Amino acid sequence: MLQITSIAYTISGRPIFKDASASVNAGHKVGLVGSNGIGKSTLFRLILNPELLDGGEIFVPPRWRIGMTSQEAPGGPERLVDVVLAADTERATLLAEEDACEQPERLAEIHARLTDIDAHSAPARAAQILAGLGFDEEAQQRPCSDYSGGWRMRVALAALLFTQPDLLLLDEPTNHLDLEASLWLEQYIRKYPGTVMLISHDRGLLNRTVGEILHVENLRLNAYQGNYDRFERVRRERMSLQAKARERQLAERERIQSFITRFRAKASKARQAQSRVKMLERMEPIAAVNQDSISTFIFPTPDGLSSPLLTMDDVAIGYNDTPVLKKLNLRLDSDDRIALLGANGNGKSTLIKLLASELRAMSGLVQKSKKLKVGYFAQHQGEALDLSVSALELLKRLCPRDVEEKLRSHLAGFGFDADRVETKIGKLSGGEKARLLFAIISREAPHILLLDEPTNHLDIDGRQALVQAINAYDGAVVMVSHDPHLIEATADRLWLVHGGRAQPFDGDMEDYRKFLVTQRREEQRAKTPPRAKTETDENGDKVSLSAADRQAQRRAAADQRKALAPLKKEVERCEAKVERLSAQRCDLEAKLQDPALYEQGDQAKAIALQKQVGELGEALGLAELAWMEALEVYEGAQVAAQEAA
Repeated sequence: MLQITSIAYTISGRPIFKDASASVNAGHKVGLVGSNGIGKSTLFRLILNPELLDGGEIFVPPRWRIGMTSQEAPGGPERLVDVVLAADTERATLLAEEDACEQPERLAEIHARLTDIDAHSAPARAAQILAGLGFDEEAQQRPCSDYSGGWRMRVALAALLFTQPDLLLLDEPTNHLDLEASLWLEQYIRKYPGTVMLISHDRGLLNRTVGEILHVENLRLNAYQGNYDRFERVRRERMSLQAKARERQLAERERIQSFITRFRAKASKARQAQSRVKMLERMEPIAAVNQDSISTFIFPTPDGLSSPLLTMDDVAIGYNDTPVLKKLNLRLDSDDRIALLGANGNGKSTLIKLLASELRAMSGLVQKSKKLKVGYFAQHQGEALDLSVSALELLKRLCPRDVEEKLRSHLAGFGFDADRVETKIGKLSGGEKARLLFAIISREAPHILLLDEPTNHLDIDGRQALVQAINAYDGAVVMVSHDPHLIEATADRLWLVHGGRAQPFDGDMEDYRKFLVTQRREEQRAKTPPRAKTETDENGDKVSLSAADRQAQRRAAADQRKALAPLKKEVERCEAKVERLSAQRCDLEAKLQDPALYEQGDQAKAIALQKQVGELGEALGLAELAWMEALEVYEGAQVAAQEAA
């Protein structure tokens, strides 16, 4: 068990923790949440280096190995798979010693230890993790230096997961992952045999992977059972009760103080007045409810333009005369909310650049209104900000004709109060810089917002504020995001960018998850060589099987089907449960959309239906994960049986 006892820690005179305590049981999955800059990452560093504490104690069992996500991307000429394998330093050391060892006894010890740590399967495990994070077999053989920083951070994550520490500390692990890799990581965390502490601003990831929440608030650690949605609900109820208790206490204090004031001077009431004074002194004040700061986003309303805003007719786009996407026949209307799906490298950002006019079509026709204004939020746009000026000064440069009052008002719509607009950009947090970028791209009230990974530096409150702002925005939105919650809450259309094409995807995010499972299954089948109907002799010549051999093969196939039957049945059971829950949720959503419900004014029934829809959504997410896991086990058993045969 990880035990945190009454810890205190201060940075430059600012207290981060004071008398904070918590415990994490072995094998548990815990989400660490709280507003930006409150000390979540600091707690991870203190777990790794408890000697830095100003007070208190952090106890980690002596035999536990701790692993934490790295802030540095690996580089150099080494192959990706070799970088991951080298992360297991004990295996690497033993293999190096094995090559040089000439003592039989020591060599036997080395071999025994290599067997204990399952060293022979290490290359396969490393390849499996890299594949899950988006690197195919060819990519795994390429040097690290071939990849950008974001992709190399994936390699660093793969190396950490490969080492399988007893305590796995994950700090925003999905920041550099696309949606497909994020879904893989969800399953990996759920099945991870060790203890996991996870910092994430992705509420979907927290909902589907952790069973406990540690909330950093008021310099302390408050524990909640359940996933993030349950934590939010319970905390909201606690805050409501605390606010009511504080109101009652303040009213009681006011009544007692009134008695003291009135009767302290009267001899006949002096004793009672003095008793009330002692009562006030003993009354422990109930603290005011401290709500985390809420980020704000207010996108200005664009001028009206008739639809379509943009059309593509047989368009091809790419780089250096090499097309990335072909035969694009797409249309964008003024009320569209479109999310682009597909693995990294398939061309999502390329398509966004075409819409932003940063990339010209190689062929075909792109038509758009001459008055069309576009706001483009790019992944690495923040790196180009001038850190030496304030947000207000930067906006003045970009909008020299606008009066200062208008610019201040626009920045206020993105959470910058009178003091923050004067703060140098270099001193802003990552979330504040992201909000500044939103203010910059929307300063001219664009008709289209193009958002390429807009949530990377936003906390959960900031992401929820962005959801509300997108839903309230009167223009069109096209987004690329690895945050399923953002897509599910805002997008009404999905475009799948895959295989050199970009086409409308018929379905929702649940259908897309099923599509990924099917695609993964087909890829696995493609990698499995077909079984030959004939065998070969020692010279490589084909020979016909005897009747006895064919009978033995049929018997082996029957045994294989029998062995796989329970796994297949479990897959079918999980799939049926997903379909049943999906149907139930559709029925409830239809009832919620029925105008008669609201005409009758039955608010309690509407609230109850909304609650049931939310609970079914949670159950459906867990059922889908169980289905995907059962399918992986079944397919893995199929492959193993075929290889054994």
